[in-house]
Amino acid sequence: MRQRSEHSYVYIILLTCKEAKEDIVAGLESGADDYLTTPFDPEELKARLLTGLRILDLEDKLVEAREEMRFLATHDTLTHLWNRGVILDLLGRGLARCHRQRENVGLVLADLDHFKEINDTYGHLVGDEVLRETARRLLASVRSYDYVGRYGGEEFLIVLSNCDQRFAMPRADQIRRAISGKPVHTAAGPVQLAMSLGLLLSEEWKALSVEAILGEVDSALYAARAAGRNRVELAVPCVERAFPS
Repeated sequence: MRQRSEHSYVYIILLTCKEAKEDIVAGLESGADDYLTTPFDPEELKARLLTGLRILDLEDKLVEAREEMRFLATHDTLTHLWNRGVILDLLGRGLARCHRQRENVGLVLADLDHFKEINDTYGHLVGDEVLRETARRLLASVRSYDYVGRYGGEEFLIVLSNCDQRFAMPRADQIRRAISGKPVHTAAGPVQLAMSLGLLLSEEWKALSVEAILGEVDSALYAARAAGRNRVELAVPCVERAFPS
């Protein structure tokens, strides 16, 4: 029974006609939680079952608390995306995997344009609504095996797994259009968004560390802002290329 139980815990009461202590110990050591010798009192069995229910309820609460703590430790509290530490760890693992398996990783550093003006005009609560909706749109615009994290403030880091140069730029622009395509409906009314993105392809930066990769994609994001915002800028060694909005 213990081997067949793959998910939730099963509380087992052993009913046995054997009264020898060694038999009872053997039953408990085999996986039973409690025991009764036969013939048994139905009221006693009911009381022991109620005890088992209390124990299972306590276990459910402990598991729930553990999962909540794990979620809080790994996710951003506002957007429920991966937090900075986790998304950087996932990036590092993705880069290591692409070196081993000759795969490519696309890295996108995205920034909401003029987000400070949204906060100044509508207030920080509306700004929070905007960030939550941005997170939702980002998740909806990537594949299930890509990663999206909140890098800080209004910046987001997106790891596009196994994504080469044929698809990375169109996908990055698809993300941009997912943000700017329609206003966000907030408590203060509709708010139009735009997003600037820096894009980097791991195949073109094979020898760089995670820190260096982040520096290069940040420079590409800076170039996107300088070029007028609401656009994608590609980080390419020694060559400047832009993807028009």
